[in-house]
Amino acid sequence: MRAPVHSLLALATLAALTACSAPVAETVGNPAEGQVEAATIQADAASVARITEAFLTPMTPDDNIDSPASWQAPDGSLWLIATAKATDKLVVYDGQTGAHIRDVGTAGAGPGQFDRPNGIAVIDDLVLVVERDNRRVQVMTLPDFTPIGHFGQDELRKPYGLWVNKTGQGSYDLYVTDSWDNGEDAQGNDILPALAELDQRVRRYALSVADGKASATLTASIGDTSEKGALRVVESLWGDPANDRLLIAEEDETYANEFKVYHLDGRFSGQVFGGDKLAAQAEGIMLRTCGDGGWWITTEQGKARSTFHLFDRHTLAHVGAFEGNTVANTDGIWNSQQASARFPQGALYAVHDDQGVVAFDWKDIARALSLPECAL
Repeated sequence: MRAPVHSLLALATLAALTACSAPVAETVGNPAEGQVEAATIQADAASVARITEAFLTPMTPDDNIDSPASWQAPDGSLWLIATAKATDKLVVYDGQTGAHIRDVGTAGAGPGQFDRPNGIAVIDDLVLVVERDNRRVQVMTLPDFTPIGHFGQDELRKPYGLWVNKTGQGSYDLYVTDSWDNGEDAQGNDILPALAELDQRVRRYALSVADGKASATLTASIGDTSEKGALRVVESLWGDPANDRLLIAEEDETYANEFKVYHLDGRFSGQVFGGDKLAAQAEGIMLRTCGDGGWWITTEQGKARSTFHLFDRHTLAHVGAFEGNTVANTDGIWNSQQASARFPQGALYAVHDDQGVVAFDWKDIARALSLPECAL
């Protein structure tokens, strides 16, 4: 997400103290050896487990990496694709080792070009990328990253994140956060819109893909205007169609660090959660399913170290938290439930300090938090 002005100096200092590059992916743990350490760190009176990352991709600070997504090819290979905001491209890594594979795209507004790509999602053989400064969502097909369409310029003002749900063959339901502001004040801080203006914080589209072309129609503008339900500063969101839920991270730290629960039709449910657990900015959010159950995986964007909190899929009760040995200042996360040789139970990918991506083996997370095993 965009950093508040008062945080830029801290981020710059942290980046300067962090290793700036690596020729190959760094293996920071061997999940096969079960390198999961018990920890007694206290955060909001909750015990936080310590888990060693499976790998860290090469660090590329010039890219300003924001959000990851994964895709499994028919031959079983696993790709990890991340948006690079500063260099206007996608960075592709090996999803099992973290090794760099290739870069995709150039700066611009044409097909296959990007202007500050931010949110990303993969579904079927499609990759969807939110471009903040082109004010659009671009759709490409995998594995060749062939552009097949884009949409949103007529409505989107400052888009950031997205969630997409398949509704039929070639048809999808798509939600995009639109965190525009009313300029800056004398100190250079963003001026948030008044509550009455926040009824368009999320845009919902019906997306169709046919004959090698993607097209979309705006179906709803979403945003509660009450004090409790309003979406002030938003980027990350994720849905759970089976339970008619759309969870949205509230990133306005002057108001709250929490997650708001909406219905898929755009109505605020009246529920918020996480505020008593998060000490830093609420960021990425994903759903890890386990049969009819599962867990919401959320991110507390600590500048020194990120904390990942898990909440019960149905009750939203807090079920545990963990940190890595390295990962910090996390923006986007991606839950992969695709089995691979390296990650037979899937993996959680998390951006590290705007410079790379780490992976956690899901079986290590489950063991550390005493969660039941779920076959994929």
